[in-house]
Amino acid sequence: MYTVLFRLLQRFVGLRSWATPAVVIVFVFFTSWPLMALFESAGSELVQPANYWWWFLVTTSTVGYGDFYPETTGGHVVGVYVIVGGIATLTTLFTHLATKLETARGKRMSGTAALHVSEHVLMLGYHSGRTERILDELLADGRHSVVLAAWDEVDRNPVPDRGIGFVRDDLSSEEVLRRAGLHRARSVLIDAHDDNEALAVAVTVDHVNPELAPVVALRDMSRAEHLRYVNSSIRCVQWHTPQMISEELLDPGITQVYAELVTHGGGNTYSCRLPDSLDQTSYGACQLALGRRYGATALAVRTRSDLLVSPEWETRLPAGSTLYYIARQRVPPDGLARAIHEAEKA
Repeated sequence: MYTVLFRLLQRFVGLRSWATPAVVIVFVFFTSWPLMALFESAGSELVQPANYWWWFLVTTSTVGYGDFYPETTGGHVVGVYVIVGGIATLTTLFTHLATKLETARGKRMSGTAALHVSEHVLMLGYHSGRTERILDELLADGRHSVVLAAWDEVDRNPVPDRGIGFVRDDLSSEEVLRRAGLHRARSVLIDAHDDNEALAVAVTVDHVNPELAPVVALRDMSRAEHLRYVNSSIRCVQWHTPQMISEELLDPGITQVYAELVTHGGGNTYSCRLPDSLDQTSYGACQLALGRRYGATALAVRTRSDLLVSPEWETRLPAGSTLYYIARQRVPPDGLARAIHEAEKA
């Protein structure tokens, strides 16, 4: 009998359906009850409808409170049958659950599962080392979740320790982009193998979510005009500047500000040396004077020992420090000192 029960247990465990545990436990219940009634005495409390379901529950779950129990040898045999049935049910249930969890984990790791995310940053394309640098910047910001989608040449999540979603396959496929949640994304980066591939992916991205303004990493910035035929809001960034790419994803439009700063005639960056008359003046006084008199903005100060980027307003600056600022034109050498002195008199 034990051999038969063992083989039945093996067969039940091998089944892969959520209905199997239910079928097993129902079958054991409705076959054990009449058998128990057959072997136990007619007045036994155990086989009463109000009691048997409770005894069956605690026995199959291997808890066994002992408030009801069979007294005959035949009843004991039925009890063993119920215990084995309970073990078979629980084993089948947990095996199936473990299989489902492992399958789901495998799909997530291999990038074949659909992701249920929204308001995330979606990165389309993986380049070892470079992608990790961009990811570090995005994850350090901490405001949005990140999903990485790669071509099918990347067979597993290349950054499993980063806690991000992963999808892989043909990135110019609508089905793949929907699996990555593109239609619910906050922003998207197209970081393809080359500019032609970037153009193909951009067409699909615009088809799936025309409301997005993708960031595209380009080798040849002259191709930006072609990409804007697809979507006039596309923002193109030089491929070899991963930090600028991450900044553009988090703060749209910032690359245009950078471009303006390095364009002749735009808002250029300048520097000036603080004269002896401004020894221990505050950074706030310099900022205020530059803004009011020249429409300029102070960025940073280099003292004899440190470079201070956007220091506190009250920071005192020794004479000889170099002040860096943005302005339409250079402030005259004595202009800053004059503006500060005028502000103090006022």
